Amino acid sequence: MLKLEDPILVAEGIKRGFPLPGGETFFALKGVDIAAPRGKLTILKGKSGSGKTTLMNILGALDLPTEGTVQFDGRELTTMSEKERTKLRRYEIGFVFQSVALIPIMTAFENVDYALRLGGYKGDRRERAMECLEMVGLAGRSSHMPAEMSGGEQQRVAIARAIAHRPKLIFADEPTGELDTNTAITVVKIFKDLCASQGVSFVMTTHDTGFMEIGDAVYELEGGEVISEH
Repeated sequence: MLKLEDPILVAEGIKRGFPLPGGETFFALKGVDIAAPRGKLTILKGKSGSGKTTLMNILGALDLPTEGTVQFDGRELTTMSEKERTKLRRYEIGFVFQSVALIPIMTAFENVDYALRLGGYKGDRRERAMECLEMVGLAGRSSHMPAEMSGGEQQRVAIARAIAHRPKLIFADEPTGELDTNTAITVVKIFKDLCASQGVSFVMTTHDTGFMEIGDAVYELEGGEVISEH
């Protein structure tokens, strides 16, 4: 595991087992250690079945490990109640997925505004929603419906939605998986720009080796284990 001065996230000894017929257990994760630097982009790289999405679900407080600990901003996730983890996900964590899951009957602006309402945002929602769309280069498309936007534009709206409530950490699960190379590079550049300008931390999964050099910390998984890190 990388040695970092002030990591936003530290996971140690993460195992995740799933029961099989006959009483045996399949371990999707077999003792993973990772540390994510604060205000930087961490990449979890691996082929399908490597365990990276299972790991992300545990890091994002969506699932619990069979064994191991996860420290988020100095707090232990694995000992929190479900209510505490739900509150953490709502206010301090954001998610971007491969399938952007925008609400199709809402405009880009309304999708971001809806996230602010769900998160109980106390400030000027309209101002914040437009600010977030501006950050991803879509202020001029705020009144467009998802069906009127390209895949890359939809993913950028999803990013604006994820950052709207000012989370400390955003998880992006294969966010470029359905995008062409140039659009994918644009999306990852937005992540890097947001790290620099907003101080938000990103953890992103990908199977694309082309992004290995872009991450500030990179962990490669295979068969539920970290096989390389830098």
